[in-house]
Order: sequence, then C-alpha cells, then structure tokens
Amino acid sequence: MAERAALEELVRLQGERVRGLKQQKASTEQIEEEVAKLLKLKAQLGPDESKQKFVLKTPKGTRDYSPRQMAVREKVFDVIIRCFKRHGAEVIDTPVFELKETLTGKYGEDSKLIYDLKDQGGELLSLRYDLTVPFARYLAMNKLTNIKRYHIAKVYRRDNPAMTRGRYREFYQCDFDIAGQFDPMIPDAECLKIMCEILSSLQIGDFLVKVNDRRILDGMFAICGVPDSKFRTICSSVDKLDKVSWEEVKNEMVGEKGLAPEVADHIGDYVQQHGGVSLVEQLLQDPKLSQSKQALEGLGDLKLLFEYLTLFGIADKISFDLSLARGLDYYTGVIYEAVLLQTPTGAGEEPLGVGSVAAGGRYDGLVGMFDPKGRKVPCVGLSIGVERIFSIVEQRLEALEEKVRTTETQVLVASAQKKLLEERLKLVSELWDAGIKAELLYKKNPKLLNQLQYCEEAGIPLVAIIGEQELKEGVIKLRSVASREEVDVRREDLVEEIRRRTSQPLCIC
Repeated sequence: MAERAALEELVRLQGERVRGLKQQKASTEQIEEEVAKLLKLKAQLGPDESKQKFVLKTPKGTRDYSPRQMAVREKVFDVIIRCFKRHGAEVIDTPVFELKETLTGKYGEDSKLIYDLKDQGGELLSLRYDLTVPFARYLAMNKLTNIKRYHIAKVYRRDNPAMTRGRYREFYQCDFDIAGQFDPMIPDAECLKIMCEILSSLQIGDFLVKVNDRRILDGMFAICGVPDSKFRTICSSVDKLDKVSWEEVKNEMVGEKGLAPEVADHIGDYVQQHGGVSLVEQLLQDPKLSQSKQALEGLGDLKLLFEYLTLFGIADKISFDLSLARGLDYYTGVIYEAVLLQTPTGAGEEPLGVGSVAAGGRYDGLVGMFDPKGRKVPCVGLSIGVERIFSIVEQRLEALEEKVRTTETQVLVASAQKKLLEERLKLVSELWDAGIKAELLYKKNPKLLNQLQYCEEAGIPLVAIIGEQELKEGVIKLRSVASREEVDVRREDLVEEIRRRTSQPLCIC
C-alpha cells in the first residue's frame, strides 16, 4: 500500500508539472518529454483493483436536464399552469407508486408497459402509468363527486424510448380533469378550449385536434360485425392509423386478431373518413350506423359539441376523425388528440400530422371501478404531452441559436475598488430582504471588468456598483449592462429603481 501511495504522489506531481508547462506555453518537445514520463509512471501504477468499475450513464429512456433545458421546461410549465388556473382548477398530488391492483386492467394492451416493483412488506406495487387512474382512485377513496383539478407529475412506462421524439420511460404529464354530473358537452368543450389555448400560447406550430366518440366506434364495430369480445383489441388496431397505412392495420386485424376480411373492409369504409360537423350530420343519416343506439348518442353529442366549439371560436382547429380510437380501456365517450401539422410541400396537398402533443377524453365509469358500491362519477379531461413539446422548443432554440437565461437575477452587486467586501455583503443583504433577486461574486476583491463580464454571460440586466465616493455621497451607481448607461441612485431609492427597470418579465423561450 505504501509503495502504491508513493507512486500516486509521483503521478500527481508529474501531472502538475505537465499542466504548468502548458500554462507557461513551453516548447512542444519539452511538454511531450514530460507527458511521456507521466504515462510511464501511470503504467507502473496500473489499475486500482479496489476501485469498482461502472458506467456513468442514466438508465435507458431517461435523461438529465441542464440549467438551460430546465429554463425552457419552466417556461412551458408556466404557460400550462397559468391556463389551468385561469379555468379555475385546483391542484392535487398522489404517490408515485400505487397498489398493483389499482392499475391492473385499466390500460388494455398497454398494461404490459407498467413497471412492477418488488414485494415491499406484503404489498404488490407498481409505478404509476398515468395520472388519470390515480385521480379516479383519489375520488373514490375520498368520496368526492365534484372537482376541477390539475396535476403535473412524472409517470413511468416500460416502452421502447425514442428520445429525439420526446418519448421516454420517465416523463411528465400535465393533466386537467373535470369530475361531476353536468349538462352534456359543456365540460368537454372547455377541455378542448384549454388544449387549444395552451398549444397556441406555446407557439410550436400549426396543430389540429382530432375528435371522435367511443360510442360511435363501438356502434360502428357492432354494425360491421365485430364480435363483442374483440371490440377493444380491434380498437387498438384502428388507433394505429395515424402511424401506418390502412392495409397494414387491416392485415393486423385479419392476420393477427382473427377478424373476417369482409368485416375489416366494412370498418375501413368508415375509419378513413374525417371532416367537420357536416360529416356528423351525414353519419346521423347513415342507414347502417343509425341502427346503433349508442352510435346515435355519440353523434348527437358531437353535433352539440361542435356548436359549443364554434361559440368558443375554435371549431376551425377541430376535425371529426373516425380513425381516432385512443387505445386506453377506460374511455366511454368523446375522445380527442392534438397533432402538430407539417407544412405541405406541394400545392393542393393536405397538412401532415407529425406527432401527438395532447390528448384526452371522457371516462364516466373509471371511478365506479374503485367505489365499493360502484357509484359512478362522470369525468372528462386532457393531458398535455410536454416531453414532445420540450423537444420541439429545444430544437427550435438550437436552430435559432437563441440565448436562454437560466437565472432570474435582476442585479449584480459589484465594487469598483478593493476592500469593499463588507459593503457589498451589506447591500446584497438589503436587496434580498426587499425581495430583489441579486448576486455578488464570491471574491474579496474582484476586478470590475470580471464582474461586468459575468453579467453579460449570465444575462443579468443591472449592476449596482459601490465605490468609496458613492459611499461618501450615500448613492449607488446603477449600470445598465445592455446600454452601459450609468446613473447615481440614492441608496434608499435603489430597490424601487431596480423594480421599475426590471418589471417586464424576461422571456426565456
């Protein structure tokens, strides 16, 4: 051990010698000679068997976030939360893991993506897959029949990640839900209005919100001849139409799920249609679909929904799309999904959807699954796909090479001469106590130029400069970093002047 310690000390000293020579800009030959000696010593030292080797990486499907990325995320969250609050929502939180039985049987074919935890003291637990099922459990457990809430938290899915497209195994969901017995389609219309407000505010590009109704889908499946037992699995196949062609979906239905080819063809006649309220009216007159009571109920509600969406001024953003299925088992009525549109490349081409950024729908039976007496609480909600949005905003900032502020510091307390640390500490404390976001450099006698450069790099808009003359006169020199203009401000007026000059919120996006 003593011999190894001696060698380690020689390696350290030789390393310092090499760094010193580089700083002194010594000749290349001299540096190479000393580097060769360092490598020889390291070879003699060999690997340290006592140190365990491991790979420094984040787990698959997860990532770290730099201050710059977090600044972007906070901006996005702020837009979303302000919208949720504007619509009167309260906020709740639930545990990151639930009893396994709480989550079982709620997600259809996606149930295989749930993360199960090892047995912990007799309880079988799973990480939450979304925020909707925990919300339904919360309502049933607390016997709540009426609430408008939002919840922003991480969820977990054992999915195949696609990091560049904002698809992770650990990611945030931003949910807004209205629970309670209300007149038809009014809460549903407000959810769609919220979705459009948020996506418009974030300025991430043109978008389209597809709407459908599970009752229309179920009615359509019934008249087309799909057996009851295959409704949900065929629903999952139809839900893939935004990603693959109808032929591929049909092959899956027939080849993998055992559906008769003629039944699949009947489904194809319907699910390839999309339009507005005129399509709803057309289907209300459809001789086959009008035979289904639940399909007629769904179409009637969609017609009413379009009336409200017109009043909200967003009908032009909405498309009735019969291919929209939303694979989750708990939806019972209206369903919707917002997709970003890719600009057409040729004249007359339709805009292409390039990815879902928000989704939701009505789930009137989910709370009843948890209630001992099976009491139902009608619910409708939406979820914003923030990870996809973060990816888009980050890519846009990279392309524009925009600078992003990672702090909100309003002013740096600086000194123009030496031996003024005490005065800087007193002033910065006064500013903090007054609620001003302020910093100072952690040096006794920093150079003024270094202090000003720090402000430019960090995007700090103001510098409060203390000097001996200013102390005598009872003033502080306030400097604008952008214009380099300086004014003397009386110490007692400094807080108000800083507030006045930084009252405009600083955009980071």
